[in-house]
Amino acid sequence: MTHPLFDKHRATLDGALNAIRTRGYWSAYPEMPSPKTYGETAPADGKAAFDACLGREFALDQPGRRGTVASETSPYGIPLAVAYPKCDPDALVAAGLAAMPGWQKIGAEGRAGVCLEILDRLNKRSFEIATAVMMTTGQGWMMAFQAGGPHAQDRGLEAVAYAYQAQAEVPAEAHWEKPQGKNPPLVMQKRFEVVGRGIALVIGCGTFPTWNTYPGLFAALATGNAVIVKPHPNAILPAAISVRIAREVLAEAGLDPNLVTLFATDVPAETQALAKHPEVASIDFTGGNAFGEWLYENCRGKQVYAELAGVNNIVIDGTDNYKGMLRNLAFTLSLYAGQMCTTTQAILVPAGGIDTPDGKVPFDQVAADLGAAIDKFLADPAVATAVLGAIQSPETLARIGNAASGGFGGEVVLASRKIEHPEFPNAEVRTPVLLKCDAAGESAWLEERFGPIAFVV
Repeated sequence: MTHPLFDKHRATLDGALNAIRTRGYWSAYPEMPSPKTYGETAPADGKAAFDACLGREFALDQPGRRGTVASETSPYGIPLAVAYPKCDPDALVAAGLAAMPGWQKIGAEGRAGVCLEILDRLNKRSFEIATAVMMTTGQGWMMAFQAGGPHAQDRGLEAVAYAYQAQAEVPAEAHWEKPQGKNPPLVMQKRFEVVGRGIALVIGCGTFPTWNTYPGLFAALATGNAVIVKPHPNAILPAAISVRIAREVLAEAGLDPNLVTLFATDVPAETQALAKHPEVASIDFTGGNAFGEWLYENCRGKQVYAELAGVNNIVIDGTDNYKGMLRNLAFTLSLYAGQMCTTTQAILVPAGGIDTPDGKVPFDQVAADLGAAIDKFLADPAVATAVLGAIQSPETLARIGNAASGGFGGEVVLASRKIEHPEFPNAEVRTPVLLKCDAAGESAWLEERFGPIAFVV
C-alpha cells in the first residue's frame, strides 16, 4: 500500500521524472504572480502574512532554545526586527537523529510524498515567501517571486525526482539462489532498506535564500536524512517560513517535525562548530570562496557540496546586431545590480575592435557605447528600480565606491549613481559601474568583484 501523499502527488512526480529523462522544458509551478493562478486574494494574503512577521518573535517550536537572533536589515530600508529562536546545535542534532528512524521507515515513496506535499504548500505561499525574499535580499519583486518562489520550488522538485529515481532502483526484496551442483543450492532472501548518511547541514546564502537552499534541503530529506537549515544572517525569514511549513507537514503526517530545523545565528564560529560536528554527515553551501574553502579543509570525511564564486566572462569578437547586443548586455549587467553568481564581470574585446555589419567598432567605442546603453536602459526610474532591486550588504556598497574611485584599477567609463525608489525612500539602489582596462591588468578584472561592477577588457 502506497503512502497517501505519494498517491496525491503522483502526477507531479511523474511529470518531474519525465522531465529529468527527456531534459525538455516542464514546470510544476506557475512562474507568473497572477491572482488568477494563485487565487484572487493571494497577493494581499501574502503581504499580510509577511507584515505579521515584522517586529515580533517568529514562532518555531524547536528543542534547545537559548535566546533569540534578530540580525536582518532590509536593503529597502524598512524595519524588520524579526526575532528567531536561537537553538543549541547539539540539541538540534540529537533531535534530528531521533527523528530519522521513523522517517526512514516510511520508505522512498512515503518520503517523496511528504516532500511533494511540502513543495505544494510552499507554492501556495509563494507571495508571502517572495515578499520575504524581496525585503531581505534586495531583489526586485518579479525576480523575488520567480526565483524565490516557483523556480526554487522547481529546483526542490528536481532534487526529489532524482532522489526517488535513485532509490526506486534498489529493490525492497530479492531472492538469491546459487546452484551447488549435487549439493542443495545456497539460498538467501535479501531485504534492502535505504538509509541516509546522517544529519545534513544546508547553509544558505544572502542573495538567493530559497533558490540555493531547496535543492540541498529536499535532496537530503528525500533520501532519509534529517536537515538543519542554517540561513544567512541577513536572509533568515524566507528560510524560517519554509522550515515552519515543512515542520507543519511532517507533524500532520504523523512524523517527527524535528526532521527539519532552523539554526539561526549571526556568529560565524557557531556555524563552523556545527559544520564540524561529528554527527553532521553532509554539508550543502552556496556563497563566498573563503568559507567554502574552509569547509573543504576542515570538514574532511563529510560529503561537502559547495557552489563558490567565480569570474564570469563574455568574449565579443563580432555581432550582426550591435545595438541589440548592447541592450542585452545593459540588462545583464543591471539585473539585481550584479548580485548574482552568474552576472558577467569581464567583457573581453579585441584590442583592434569588433566586427559589425557597419565595419569595425574600436575597443574604446565599444566601452563608451556600452556605458551609454546602460544609462539609457536605466533612464526610467520605474524600470531601473524594478530591474536593479537594492544592494543587500554594506560590503557591496563599499565595493562599488572602491571601484568608482579606482581602487580595483581600470578607467571609469560609467560611474555608479544612486536612484531614489518611489515606494521605499531609504532603499539602497545603485546603477552599475563600468570600467575598462588592458588585459595585462589582471589584478583588476581576474578577481571576483561582487555587485554591479564590470570591466571591458
